[in-house]
Amino acid sequence: MEIEAKLAEMGLALPPPVLPPAGVELPLSFVRLHAGIAYISGHGPQTADGSLAGPFGKVGADVTIEAGCAAAQAVGLSMLGSLKRALGDLDRVAHWLRLHGMVNCAPDFAQQPAVINGCSQLILALYGAERGAHARSAVGMAALPFNMCVEIEGAVAYA
Repeated sequence: MEIEAKLAEMGLALPPPVLPPAGVELPLSFVRLHAGIAYISGHGPQTADGSLAGPFGKVGADVTIEAGCAAAQAVGLSMLGSLKRALGDLDRVAHWLRLHGMVNCAPDFAQQPAVINGCSQLILALYGAERGAHARSAVGMAALPFNMCVEIEGAVAYA
């Protein structure tokens, strides 16, 4: 329980399963396990009850870079919560392989990497330079589901 102890030391908690907005059906697996790889579906930031958290809107217009970065960290916690439910123990993650960060942003916004750093820095703080190092994309989108400011998907190798 090394990773969960680090989360507690950082004052962070994993959210419960995603509670979609009323009337929304999500017919998918939030984590798909296959041949030692956990494929993590796109996640957004969550509140303590599992519902989607703000800030909502476009980074660079409605949302500051700092608020977007904090939302990306919250997305990391959401992804970790789904991983824990799928794997039973976050210490089973052998290596973070990839993050694909999507930022709902204003047309002229070009600092997507700074926003997605919120998630990357969390993963590196928890897993260290060897296990936490990951390939990454940070791209801008014209819109994201439910007007979320950040959505991130990823993949990890597990034992």
